[in-house]
Amino acid sequence: MRKSGFSFGNLDWILIGIYLLLVLFGWINIYAAVYNQDHSSIIDMSQRYGKQLLWIAASFILILLIFIIDPKFFNQFSYLIYGFHILTLIAVLLFGKEVAGSKSWFQFGSIAIQPAEFVKYSTALALAHFLSGIKELKLKQIVISGVIMFLPAALIVLQNDTGSALVYVSFILVLYRMGLPGGVFGVGFVMVILAILALVFNTLQEQIILTGVIFSLLAGLYYFMRKGFSAIMRLLAVFIISSGFIFSVGAGFNKLQPHQQDRIEVLLGLKDDPYGAGYNVHQSKIAIGSGEFTGKGFLKGTQTKFDFVPEQSTDFIFCTVGEEWGFIGAAGVVLLFVALLSRLIFVAERQRSSFAKYYGYGVASVLFFHFTINVGMVLGLLPTIGIPLPFFSYGGSSLWAFTILLFIFIRQDAERMNLL
Repeated sequence: MRKSGFSFGNLDWILIGIYLLLVLFGWINIYAAVYNQDHSSIIDMSQRYGKQLLWIAASFILILLIFIIDPKFFNQFSYLIYGFHILTLIAVLLFGKEVAGSKSWFQFGSIAIQPAEFVKYSTALALAHFLSGIKELKLKQIVISGVIMFLPAALIVLQNDTGSALVYVSFILVLYRMGLPGGVFGVGFVMVILAILALVFNTLQEQIILTGVIFSLLAGLYYFMRKGFSAIMRLLAVFIISSGFIFSVGAGFNKLQPHQQDRIEVLLGLKDDPYGAGYNVHQSKIAIGSGEFTGKGFLKGTQTKFDFVPEQSTDFIFCTVGEEWGFIGAAGVVLLFVALLSRLIFVAERQRSSFAKYYGYGVASVLFFHFTINVGMVLGLLPTIGIPLPFFSYGGSSLWAFTILLFIFIRQDAERMNLL
């Protein structure tokens, strides 16, 4: 049974407060990253900080619309919303504008919209709706969930936007909450290690030796297990799959774009290219390191002011924080995101609706992936794949999409108080 009515007092103001802090501090750093003395007004629409202020104002309108809409709408029409966004991904392949090698944008006059950003929330809705209708996660349900998760990812790969496509891997965390065995993550971790080894030892002779080492390890494991013929067959299957994976990594690597190959090789230390593929990360490290503990001060970052770091107001906005606000500012941003993610999990766990709970985990998973990958690539710990820092990076599409993603959940949580 439901009580009627909606009260702003039911909203989780902690989540809203963290959101506002991230958006505000993000805008301040966008202002610093692209600051122009000849256009110092914060409402100068010829500058990115002026445009971002407009996107922020529009986000508040979107929030009000979400609050007005009956929260049941997002559950009942989740598949329809998902289907619509799948159609937009197909349409952008046919009619979209190519930007930086990716055909991912619709151009409407001076405004460009990236559909891939919005599909994240619709995928979270569709996955939550599906999972809320089942009691146990079996193979059939895992396959269907996989289709929901990776159909948009496949379409985004066709747009030549691998970074955005990888985000959909994060939804596996929702399945884990539903009961997916933890061993799946162990398998994934082993595959990552094997992929790295296959790229480092990339000659045929080296890979044959690598498979020999794996065979020796499995033989040693069987010696300690001693569980008969069935154990032999399982370990043999593991060896065949592992060996096949090692020899196929090179073929998959060769299908990547040249700049993607270069970035991975730079990360693994296979190539030293500080003025080519590794330029962004090299300059980003310089910017962050030069900020030291307290930073150089607002608008005083030399790396920022002289445009040494490309994409500094978008994908590499975090290095502006490191340079101008130092370790204290960077740690503050990290703590804000940790607080956001922790609060999301806490709020998701208190939901009475399975749909709201799984959607909340979907929100947390997407934001966790974006935050971890973005900060990791800026620090040179992960490959540069070009995804924004949520609520922080410049861009209307990403800000609106993350705002919708978060506030649908906040609206669902407010409705929790109206359930008896």
